[in-house]
Amino acid sequence: MLVRFFKNWTLPLAMLSGTLGYFIFANASFLAFTKPYINDLIAYFIPLLIFTQLLLTFCKVENRHEMKPKAWHGWLLLFQTLSCLAFAALLICYPMDETYREVFEAAMVCLICPTATAAAVITGKLGGSASTLTTYTLLSNLLAAVTVPIVFPLVEPHADITFFAAFLKILGKVFPLLLLPFFLAWLIRVCMPRVHRFLLKFHYLAFYLWSVALIIVSGQTVRSLVNSDAPASVQILIALAGLITCCLQFFLGKKIGGHYNDRISGGQALGQKNTVLAIWMSYTYLNPLSSVGPGSYVLWQNLINSWQLWKKRKREEKT
Repeated sequence: MLVRFFKNWTLPLAMLSGTLGYFIFANASFLAFTKPYINDLIAYFIPLLIFTQLLLTFCKVENRHEMKPKAWHGWLLLFQTLSCLAFAALLICYPMDETYREVFEAAMVCLICPTATAAAVITGKLGGSASTLTTYTLLSNLLAAVTVPIVFPLVEPHADITFFAAFLKILGKVFPLLLLPFFLAWLIRVCMPRVHRFLLKFHYLAFYLWSVALIIVSGQTVRSLVNSDAPASVQILIALAGLITCCLQFFLGKKIGGHYNDRISGGQALGQKNTVLAIWMSYTYLNPLSSVGPGSYVLWQNLINSWQLWKKRKREEKT
């Protein structure tokens, strides 16, 4: 009973733990000596959690036939690319107050962020194709691995580092993080079948690893809010940017996927994001306050998923 409770309420419990953990840690004087090391620890720990989640997810792909791209994959990737570039062009070319730049940065991150590793699970429960969703997860990771290192240094330039240096720095961290898990999973499947079978036994751990990562990034988001000088109106606008991009992507994903008789998979592919990665990227490479956007996206996308699962359960009860 207790295990079921924690599994059903993992999202709010993780976010609440991260929030409370920040305030406890920030006000605990006896932990002050550890604070200089926390950022370094998080900088290594979050990418490790994301890498492990992706590795366990890609290990579940059974054969090459499951990885065959669909026509709607291309349209969703095109939307992600063009929408991200449109916001980037606006931020680069149009001068605006720094506080309001964070709103557009938050929207940009929510649009380019790849599909969540847990999206295939929700898709399967809703009656969609988990295999085509896994394929899009890989493709969206590839898109983000190429686009983020190019766009982010232009959107948020730093005086002490050139564009090319910033490009190589972000590329060196994002590209291996998003793509190496797939190639490593493929290598393990072909060359080390025993190891592959062993990892398959623990594929469910990706969910719990995501929970741990969510606790940490929730604490980071709260810290950004507490330490920010931005007015409450700007913070609300950032959260609304997360809501608008979330609803828009679920809607367009369903519309495009429905045209190819894959409505559920299309909606989940475009709408359900790897928000832990998005928060980490925005907190690390953009204005930290912009991480509130993907932080709020966590809530919006899970509200939509809960509503979809409730509707499906009601239909099943009627039949």
